[in-house]
Amino acid sequence: MFELADPLVLVLLPLPFIAARLLAPRGFSGRTLLVPDRIGGALLAASRARLGQGRFSLKQGLLWAIWGLTLFALSGPRDLAPVSALKVSGRDLAIALDLSGSMVRDDFHLNGQQVSRLEAVTAIGAEFARRRGGDRVALIVFGSEAYYATPFTFDTQAVAQRIEEATIGISGRATNISDGLGLALKRMAESEAASRVVILLSDGVNNAGATNPLGVAELAARMGVRVHTIALGPKDLESAAAGERGVVDAATLGAIARISGGESFRVKTTEDLIAVTQALDRLEATDSDGLAAEVYRDYWPWPAALAVVLGLFLLWRDVE
Repeated sequence: MFELADPLVLVLLPLPFIAARLLAPRGFSGRTLLVPDRIGGALLAASRARLGQGRFSLKQGLLWAIWGLTLFALSGPRDLAPVSALKVSGRDLAIALDLSGSMVRDDFHLNGQQVSRLEAVTAIGAEFARRRGGDRVALIVFGSEAYYATPFTFDTQAVAQRIEEATIGISGRATNISDGLGLALKRMAESEAASRVVILLSDGVNNAGATNPLGVAELAARMGVRVHTIALGPKDLESAAAGERGVVDAATLGAIARISGGESFRVKTTEDLIAVTQALDRLEATDSDGLAAEVYRDYWPWPAALAVVLGLFLLWRDVE
């Protein structure tokens, strides 16, 4: 909807005409030389000429156009477009993503093609992050060490992009579940969010770091942070052959979730992973409606620019 931010400015439109009628020309004596303002003085002189002659010259018309455009710009023409404000759920959600060497195994399928575990996780996880509008989301990646890929932010698109850019090896090739979860809790320690949640995904066994994952889970419980765990991979320690590599410690991940009051999920296929993200959407639902907001598109630069162009034209050409 088009409107003027300050329409009262337009009452100044007849000011030069009124000034020309009320203010008599000043006389000067002696050797004093008066150099009037080129535009303002000319506008006043044009108004007096209009009173005396009863008609406009081209110069007078341009001067009045400059004056009108200037006032129109100052009145703040703008377009009001109501939009939905950012939804705010009051939740801090940390995604802790395993980037250990086993994530390179190509035992998943996506869109009919065989893909690595990481490719499946990044594709499904990025879409999950994009759906978290209203949450403050952070991304932690861990391998041998744990790192913050993105701090807590409402920009879920940025988080989704970082998930899609995740690369195996940037944090080492071991699996340090304790540090991944611990780093998420460290950043949540000063959070004032009403709800604090960690989604921990791993496809391996904790084999790095000096802390027991269950001890970190107990810390999460004391802090009031729910940890939902996702055990990724076709085989786990219970079902794999002795010494088999690339298996997930589903039992430990399940215990982490149970201790902290969260849910544990077992993912063996891409379809399982999609179902888990949908289940998490239901468990940690976001608000559906936001507060109304008003966003303005300002148009004042256009009349202001035209007034400047006309003024420069008058200065360049001696228009009568």
